[in-house]
Formats: sequence, structure tokens, C-alpha cells
Amino acid sequence: LGALRSNKRPDALDLDVVTMARTVAALALVASTTALVAPVSKVSKVVEKYTDSTLKSSPGGFMEQGTEMFQEQFPEFNSYGWGVSVKAERWNGRHAMFGWAFIIATGYCKAHGLIPDPEKMLDFKSWGTLAIISGGKGGGITITNERACILVANIHFLVVSLCAAFCPLPFQDTLLLEPGEPDEEPAGLVPAFDTGLTPAAELWNGRLAMLGLIIFAAYSMIYQIPFLNAVDNALGGLLLAPAGAAAPVVEAAAAVAEAAPVA
Repeated sequence: LGALRSNKRPDALDLDVVTMARTVAALALVASTTALVAPVSKVSKVVEKYTDSTLKSSPGGFMEQGTEMFQEQFPEFNSYGWGVSVKAERWNGRHAMFGWAFIIATGYCKAHGLIPDPEKMLDFKSWGTLAIISGGKGGGITITNERACILVANIHFLVVSLCAAFCPLPFQDTLLLEPGEPDEEPAGLVPAFDTGLTPAAELWNGRLAMLGLIIFAAYSMIYQIPFLNAVDNALGGLLLAPAGAAAPVVEAAAAVAEAAPVA
């Protein structure tokens, strides 16, 4: 700086400083504009491989392509059978089928009076905040004894299912794929129609069970009625009918079947 002051006039020094400042500002501007450029995503390259023509090449082909995309994008999850995989679909179907069995059992218990004191409200002093639906501590609205029994039964079955999933017996299927275990081939939109105790039949039953839960959950929310009542309506009132009350319904259905013309 001393050399500059001794060799250059003040106005020339100011000119150099201004030029240097402009150069630094230009470089900073160029560097900042690179931050506005979106980085190239590895996922986007994978997605580009699967064009619309590829996904629509065959009926149900998009399911196989979706499975391949998930394998490339999330290899760690895919190695355990999570995500878009046959393993996950099979277990989701099993849970849905078990859910329907529990729903039917709940309706049967409710219709035949197997739940003690169903309309009795739980006492806050005995059950604590677990029983409160709304309201402050020490008061408010509590759940009924019927809902408490159903809740506790669900908790018990949940614990059993967790034990079966993470600590299966030698003859049971595992929840996750073992290290190095390959997943099944995608069944496609329409699996093979193999009757009996076959993997294809289990997929069919699981898909129908999952679809049924979606339909009745939507029906229950649209018409603002309990889920059990929605199922009971579909069954013609046979699910929640008290013991002996379903006989007239069955007789009427049999009479209608007999009176129907035979083609």
C-alpha cells in the first residue's frame, strides 16, 4: 500500500480501488447465480427412464415399473421388503383380512350381548385419563364400557401380531425379508386365479379385504354412521341383529329366492 501511495497519484489509486471493487462484485454476482441453478437429481434420471409409453405398454405394467423404480430409488428399504413390494402387499392383505374377522366378531358380540354393561360410562377415578374423550382432568366425557372392551381386545391382538411379526415361530412367515432373500415376482394387476391355499389366492383375498375396508370407511364417513352400522346395512341387518331376530330376515330372503323366476 505504501508503494502504491508513493508511485501513484491519489486519483489513480482511487480508480484502482473502484476497479477492484467492481471485479469482486461481478465475481460474487456470478457465484450467487450458480446457487439458483437446480442440482441434477438422481431420482429424476430414474424417472426419465420410465416414459408414459413404457408404463402403458401392457395391462398392469405400471405396477411392475413402479416396483423397479422403488428398488432403484430406495434400495435399503427394498432389501427388507418395505415399500412397493409383494412382501408388503401380502402383509397388508393379511392385516386387512384379520381386520374383517375382528369386525365381524365385534358385531356378533355386540348383537348377542357378550359385552357386559355396554352403555355404562367408565369412571374417571378408576380408569384415569385413558377413558376421557373430551373435557378436563377429573371430568368430561368418558368412553363406554363397550368401547373400552373393544379397545383392550385390539391392544391384545396388536401385541400378539407384533410378537408374531418380529419373533416368528419356525413355521411362520417373517415380516421382513431376510438378508439376501429375494422378493416374489410382482403379480400384476390381475394375479393368477389359483384356488385353494395358494399364494395367488391369498393375494386375491388380501386385495378384496383392503378394498372393502376403503369402501366401507368411505361409506361410513359420507353418511356419518358408525362403521359397524355400515357393514350391517350391507349385510341386510344380519350382523347387529339380536339373537333370534335375524330369523324373519332369513325367511324373507329364502321366500324371495324361491319366488324368483328360474331362467
